[in-house]
Amino acid sequence: MQIQVTRNPDESLLTELGVRDWPIWEKEASTFPWHYDATETCYLLEGDVVVTPEDGEPVQIQAGDLVTFPVGMDCTWEIRAAVRKHYRFE
Repeated sequence: MQIQVTRNPDESLLTELGVRDWPIWEKEASTFPWHYDATETCYLLEGDVVVTPEDGEPVQIQAGDLVTFPVGMDCTWEIRAAVRKHYRFE
């Protein structure tokens, strides 16, 4: 189970995925456990986060990253700067 990160994706990809029409989620700096019941794809508009999978290495994500989290993953989110992101669950 791996987190997939695309740094600064082309606007054409974001348009193709319909990212700008996805809902927005915001969260202040904090640390919390999370379990993915579905695959999530998100695009960070603001923020700095380290996500550490239960069985893997920490992954840093930040504004401008398109990220996919796999279904079934358990992890810990460490939000170091407030997050604002578009998201979609599949």
